[in-house]
Amino acid sequence: MTEAATATRAGRIFIDKQSPAAYQALTSAAETVRAVAAEAGLDRILVELVNLRVSQLNGCAYCLSLHTRAALHAGETTQRLGVLPAWRDTELFTPRERAALALAEATTYLTDATAQEAAYAEAGLILTDDEISAVTWVAITMNAFNRVSIMSKHPVRSASKLPPA
Repeated sequence: MTEAATATRAGRIFIDKQSPAAYQALTSAAETVRAVAAEAGLDRILVELVNLRVSQLNGCAYCLSLHTRAALHAGETTQRLGVLPAWRDTELFTPRERAALALAEATTYLTDATAQEAAYAEAGLILTDDEISAVTWVAITMNAFNRVSIMSKHPVRSASKLPPA
């Protein structure tokens, strides 16, 4: 891979292109996590809500763009996507979704042990062990992809230039 092929306008390299074997390993892990989530009974909308919330917390524009399209394609509403940053302050999300979102936040913000314990306790009342594990893996994987995109400064293209989700 040449420097010209991997350089971005911000002078960064696309680490996914520079080290394709590492990126393929991450992609393979994500495919396994997607299967685990489906086996645990997590629907696509719930998975995309977790992906989006993690990406919001990390400030990953590229992943926010990608997973907003995926959530809409899965049937999510623009209203719920618009209020997702304030999910605790609305009744638009089910108890199951709320438990998953709290667990995703606790997985993303590792320094708040009290919030982690509260999120895990809440999740244990609503989600099965398989669902808790799957939500945690979805959040871990999304955090990894966020870091790839943030560190690479992947550009967000206009929706008119994107293929369908």
